Amino acid sequence: MQSLWMVVASFLFAAMGVCVKLAADTFSAPEIVFYRSAISLLLMFGLMRLRGIGFATPNLRHQIFRGASGFVSLLMYFYAIAMLPLATAVTLNYTSPIFLALYFAAFAGMRLRGGMIVALVIGFVGVIVLLRPTLQAEQLLGGLIALGSGIVSGFAYFNVRELGARGEPEARTVFYFSLFATLCSAAWMLLYEFHPVDLHGGLLLIGVGAFATLAQLCMTRAYKRGKPIVAASLAYTAIVFASLFGMVIWGEVLSVWAWVGIGLIVASGIAASRFSRAESVTIAAEQD
Repeated sequence: MQSLWMVVASFLFAAMGVCVKLAADTFSAPEIVFYRSAISLLLMFGLMRLRGIGFATPNLRHQIFRGASGFVSLLMYFYAIAMLPLATAVTLNYTSPIFLALYFAAFAGMRLRGGMIVALVIGFVGVIVLLRPTLQAEQLLGGLIALGSGIVSGFAYFNVRELGARGEPEARTVFYFSLFATLCSAAWMLLYEFHPVDLHGGLLLIGVGAFATLAQLCMTRAYKRGKPIVAASLAYTAIVFASLFGMVIWGEVLSVWAWVGIGLIVASGIAASRFSRAESVTIAAEQD
């Protein structure tokens, strides 16, 4: 059940996407990344002080790996969005759960059972059906960058799980990621112009930062306390929420194929949860 925190995170990430889409009419992508990270950093600073969580970490190396991989993935993702149709960039970025499974199999000794692999494949097929992207020859570089964002993102999620296994509080993990992303995006933003922030723009940017922070906390909890591959599979529900937001806010009408894709994604999450429970029962029986 702890993996269901990823569903909450997916909803919040989709809400953040709405704010980003609206804010993009005024602000450049580097500015949005910076404000997203800076606001998250301030919120996490206050939360950690309120909870009495120390800022010193005994897992600095893993925090650096998580922060660096998370920011690089985000940077590549934004570049890919600029070079590719959004559907193509999003789909290739959502290959991260597949690579996450490979990271755990390669570095953590996790045995991937057939049912779990099938569930992940079903989820990925659902994303393809829902978004129906096409990749042309002249977009090969952008496609490779987008695929790279999925590969690096999978490594970021792997480090989230490793930090959780080492007892690192979720708030501290999100704090260090926000700190790293703020510093890097500030340097990145120096290459672009600054736009003044009015009340409307400020509210959107606050929404981006607030939703991102809450989503990061929920995602970190899902990977720390739940099954990592189940959580990765449930991350696909962000596409479902984004589609629903598009219908309500912008009047986007979903095709039959889009609903087929949504159904596959939901089926993937349910199947992954069932296989996860079956695996837990099997392991417990073997230990007895």
